[in-house]
Amino acid sequence: MSTFPASASTLSENELGQFVREKYNLDNSFTCKLYRTGLNHTYFISNGINKYIIRVYCHNWRSKTQIIEELELLTILKDNNVSVSHPIKDRNKDFIQEVMAAEGKRYIVLFSFAKGDKVRFISNENCAAIGAIMAHIHNITEFHFTSRVQYTPKLLLQDAYMNFKSFFSEDLDEMIFLKSTASQIEKKLEFNRTQSGLSGMVHLDIWYDNLSINNENEITIFDFDNCGQGLFVLDVGYFCKQLFFIEQDKKVYEEKVKSFIVGYRTKRELSETEIKIIPEAGAAVFIFYLGVQAQRFDWSNIFFTENYLKMYSSRIKNWLGYYKINDK
Repeated sequence: MSTFPASASTLSENELGQFVREKYNLDNSFTCKLYRTGLNHTYFISNGINKYIIRVYCHNWRSKTQIIEELELLTILKDNNVSVSHPIKDRNKDFIQEVMAAEGKRYIVLFSFAKGDKVRFISNENCAAIGAIMAHIHNITEFHFTSRVQYTPKLLLQDAYMNFKSFFSEDLDEMIFLKSTASQIEKKLEFNRTQSGLSGMVHLDIWYDNLSINNENEITIFDFDNCGQGLFVLDVGYFCKQLFFIEQDKKVYEEKVKSFIVGYRTKRELSETEIKIIPEAGAAVFIFYLGVQAQRFDWSNIFFTENYLKMYSSRIKNWLGYYKINDK
């Protein structure tokens, strides 16, 4: 009987644990547990004292070159005293492992564990600290160029729409709204993309789910899988938009955004031009991720429905409506 092809298999915890222990000279006290599946699969390996993250990249999701560039960026940030979950070399001084899964080649990287907790309701002080860290990353990466994804307005909006339109009728009100909104936002972002000093490497997914805060309020950023070249304001807008939906009290939201921007400006100037397009930038990243969910239906199939589209588009509409973007 031949092996039937797969698209996104889940590697055995026991076998993966044994593989990593051998590659990284970890003793048998370390056990491996699946944390979650998603765009990539994440495992913990720990002995109760020391803990690491194993990322198993999904087949054909990232090329080896793209992963190398992600790891090079993390190394640069670590060397510049940015607290990030960084890659760890194996016994042969290599960062990347390759294994053959049912669907084909998959890459594996071991990362340091970000100590602390994911804090959904972030304090004003920590919002300011996150802003400062984000700006520090932007300063370091302004002149760091890679061949990874280029987050052009077309990629974020037009290409994303093309990805999810195959799942939904274009006659739906939500699709009409998203198409029109994407077109309007693209013009604003394209104009700002021509300005110097506003672009570099962006994380594109900084929010509470991708950072840890320890008891000393030290913050570690992780999951740079979506890093690429783009407008810095994309990171700013995305963080603000996520904060907007976490904080139901908009007075609290405004205070935290103010703290975040004040913190950001301690490390890098945030121009009035950038401030003005924060709403559009946040919406653009959200539309982009809807496209990613369509691309990766092997992962999103459990929730990617018309009801989900209604919820998702209403969030974008509420965000833009709050800033009266649709009225302009």
